[in-house]
This record gives sequence, C-alpha cells and structure tokens, in this order.
Amino acid sequence: MSVLLNEPPLAGDEAETLVGELERVRRVIAWKCAGLGAPGMRTTLGTSTMTLAGLLRHLTLVECDVFRRRLDGGSLGPPWDDVDWAGDPDWEWRTATTMDPEALRAAWRATVAASRARLARALGEGGLDQPCRGVVTAGGESPTLRRALIDLIEEYARHAGHADLLREAVDGLVGEDAPVDGGEV
Repeated sequence: MSVLLNEPPLAGDEAETLVGELERVRRVIAWKCAGLGAPGMRTTLGTSTMTLAGLLRHLTLVECDVFRRRLDGGSLGPPWDDVDWAGDPDWEWRTATTMDPEALRAAWRATVAASRARLARALGEGGLDQPCRGVVTAGGESPTLRRALIDLIEEYARHAGHADLLREAVDGLVGEDAPVDGGEV
C-alpha cells in the first residue's frame, strides 16, 4: 500500500480532507518560492506586476484575514493594521518587492503556524459548522468555518497557478505538486 504524503487523506472525514488540501496547496506555494533570491522573487511576466514576493506577502495577509479577523473576530495585526488600504489597496503586493526574500518566507511560515493553531483550536471547539465571529452579512448571517476553509483553499489554488508560471520564468522549475522531500511549510 502506498502513502501519498503530499495529498489529502484518501478516506478522511470532511475536516481532514479540507485541512489536507489546504496543506497541499500551501506546500506548492512553499516549493515554488523556495531557494530564490531577490531577483527571482521579483520576476514578473509580460505586463503583469505580480511577483512571487508579492504573492507570498498577499497569502500572508489572507491567512491573517481568514484566521485572525474572520474566524476569531480580531484585528489583522501588524503590519496590516497600520496600512491605509483605501489609499493603497495593493500595498502588500507593492511593498513585498522591497523585502528580503527570507524575511518574506519566514513571515509567511510564522503566520501559517499561527493559522494552524487557530484552526486546530476551532475544530476542537466547534467543528466546521461554527460561524466565523468576524464576518456578519447585512442579513445577520456569518459564514461557517467550512466556508472559510473552502475560500482559503480556492485562494491558494488560484495563486499556485500564478506561482507555477512565475517560477518557470525564473529558472524553469515546473511541476504540479511539491516533491515528497520538498515544499516544507
């Protein structure tokens, strides 16, 4: 019997499957951003201004948004709380190109670790059906943790495609999934 280490469980329950898929797409992003210096992290394609640096910083913000703000009802935390988002809506994308690549990777890894802890706590306390405390619609409804995870997986999966193209342009690295011995988050 073979074990697919980079895949969600083949016969897991709903929570295990969702968390497994989230971890898989996180590993893809980690793999595509691994080992690059500033020039590689700042590479763009065509007329797009998207970079791997910006993508990684954006996903760090998204992790904070989902697990700090939406799920827990708290603030985004630093540095995000001090940004004038109305005046600079692409702040995380723009400022990432001035940052040290290892600092970007370390900030993302630390945020993912904090997100994992928040998710484990939430799953233990109320499961996938619990409402997210930080989001309420005009009709008074809150999305569930299930919906937040699905949205986060979609965000990562969409950006994994961007990361594929950007990394291939940098050094020719291609592939759909991180190797079993790579893509550490």
